[in-house]
Amino acid sequence: MRFFHDSGEIRLHVRKFETRRQLGTAAAEDVSAAIRQLLEEKEEINMIFAAAPSQSEFLEALRTDTRIDFSRIRAFHMDEYIGLPADAPQGFGNFLRERLFARVPFRAVEYLDCTATDAQAECERYAALLQQYPVDIVCLGIGENGHIAFNDPHVADFADKQLVKRVQLDETCRNQQVHDGCFASLSQVPTHAMTLTIPALAAARLHFCMVPAATKAQAVHDTLYGPLSESCPASILRTCPQAVIYLDAESGGLL
Repeated sequence: MRFFHDSGEIRLHVRKFETRRQLGTAAAEDVSAAIRQLLEEKEEINMIFAAAPSQSEFLEALRTDTRIDFSRIRAFHMDEYIGLPADAPQGFGNFLRERLFARVPFRAVEYLDCTATDAQAECERYAALLQQYPVDIVCLGIGENGHIAFNDPHVADFADKQLVKRVQLDETCRNQQVHDGCFASLSQVPTHAMTLTIPALAAARLHFCMVPAATKAQAVHDTLYGPLSESCPASILRTCPQAVIYLDAESGGLL
């Protein structure tokens, strides 16, 4: 299944599977093939990864793929809470360290610092790294409110002039962290975060978007059929030249 940008050009390819395990395995196979192809063209590549339970099956399959030369990959993550302890398991850098970054020998891993006392300075530092190492591949998900990274609808900007910025999280986004089992209650979820902006994510050459679970069904529908608008930030994927979205039976239930 393919979806069209307003110009009529084919943009977004959709792959649907029965289970999230099948989804994750297929996505990892496609990402692996893309990595290996790019590494035939250049010495090293740069990738951005999302940190969320929705990515777990994909990350597991990717890290066990022995065909990938991780030593030629520089890794980034796309967002981070502000104010968590450095060792908090909910920290997105820690989530990815446990499931991927510490499990394979990346050339380098660039972390956003959740303990930074000056969030703006940390955003600027990370933005400079993204400019130094332009991103080839983004592996992402979609939030219940249609966000990508922490670009919730009220802060999303398709023409953002920043690459990384400090944002206030909306209540739907914060509640999702509880639904996902990351926090026991809404009061424990941080109210602010640092996020790569939509232009920073959209600038990549390839996008692979893994979206399982019934809680994402409305966001998936709006991403594909709704207006191309910050009201559903993930709709920007319809403008990306090479983007694939992976669904299971539940997340694709409204299509």
